[in-house]
Amino acid sequence: MRKREARVVLGFHAVLARLRSEPASILEIFVDETRQDARVKDLLAISERAGVRLMRVPAKRLDGFYGGGRHQGVAARIEVRNAGESIDEVLEELSVPALLLVLDGVTDPHNLGACLRVANAAGAHAVVAPKDRAVGVTPVVSKVASGAAEATPYLMVTNLARTLGEIKERNIWVAGADSNAAQDIYSADLPEAIAWVLGAEGAGMRRLTRETCDLLVRIPMGGQVESLNVSVAAGVCLFESVRRRALRKS
Repeated sequence: MRKREARVVLGFHAVLARLRSEPASILEIFVDETRQDARVKDLLAISERAGVRLMRVPAKRLDGFYGGGRHQGVAARIEVRNAGESIDEVLEELSVPALLLVLDGVTDPHNLGACLRVANAAGAHAVVAPKDRAVGVTPVVSKVASGAAEATPYLMVTNLARTLGEIKERNIWVAGADSNAAQDIYSADLPEAIAWVLGAEGAGMRRLTRETCDLLVRIPMGGQVESLNVSVAAGVCLFESVRRRALRKS
């Protein structure tokens, strides 16, 4: 059996998403004892039906125990699969062309949470990041991801260039989003099995990461801004692949 670890999720949306999708993984839920509104009553009813332990606690306990994060008066301790899951395990289980998101240098927890959320919405099979230039899944990441941090594999690898090479060996194209690329995303020939690589806003991908890509494309910008937030760019790239897959089936 794969080892499991405890993680904290904050906020109504993230806790309810977990409660509805995988209630058995919730160890306990803490709710601000002063809250008596409809959202709390809904949470109480759902947790009672699922047989999940819920405790009323002072707000100060939530503030202190969870580092003062924006918990909205609710937090939960959950069990998640340990980060021992590998890209090979993810890819070997697929019966459809792979759709991956690779983040090179995204260290802001809000950006990571948003990227995990958009990756989950697009049906991406995993999000990959280098251990030396990434943030792990924190309570803030889980809250912003709204349940996606626990549903979409987030794999932190030691050597990103080597991992990209292993992905390519499985006939998965590695496509990088680069504002200086000659081709735009809408005119480029994109394969079905694809790993989209994005760098941090401003800095972009590292040189070795860029050189590992099979294809570089840019997202056309029609206004005054020069770049998009990494999570928005990830959404554009992933959903363009989703759109093309739908067209192939029609």
